[in-house]
Amino acid sequence: MRDELYQQTILEHNRSPRNFKKLEGATHAAEGYNPLCGDHLWIYIKVNPQNMIEEVSFEGSGCAISKASASMMTTALKDKTIEETNLLFDEFHKLVIGQLKPDQQSNHLGKLTVFSGIWQYPSRVKCAVLPWHTMHGALEKVKTISTE
Repeated sequence: MRDELYQQTILEHNRSPRNFKKLEGATHAAEGYNPLCGDHLWIYIKVNPQNMIEEVSFEGSGCAISKASASMMTTALKDKTIEETNLLFDEFHKLVIGQLKPDQQSNHLGKLTVFSGIWQYPSRVKCAVLPWHTMHGALEKVKTISTE
C-alpha cells in the first residue's frame, strides 16, 4: 500500500509540480546539480523580516523523484519559520537515509513521509535530497550545491 501511495504521489507531483516557477523578488536562491544523474534545479525563497518563508519555488529539470521532492518541499515550507524549516530539513534527511521511521517516531513531515522507503534505493536518495540541500544552501547563502 505504501509503495502504491508513493508511486501515485511521485507521479502526480512530477506531472503537475507545485510552485514550479522563478520567484521574482526572492531574498534567497541557489542552484543544485547532481552530475551523476543530471538533476539540475534552482530554488527561490522569499523570507520576510520575521524570518518566515513567505514563498518558495523551484525550476529546472530532473527525474520524477527530484521534481516531486522539490514540489512537495515548496508546499511544506510555505509559512514556516527558518527554525521550522531547519527541523524539516533534518527530519527529511533522516527519513530518506532510513534513520527516521515515521510510523515509530514523532516527526513534522506530514505527507513527506511518502519518501520513507527511498533509503532502500541508495542511488535515488540523492535525487530526493537535492532540492532540500539546495534550499538549505539558499538559506545559508551558498549559491551552488552539488550532490556528487
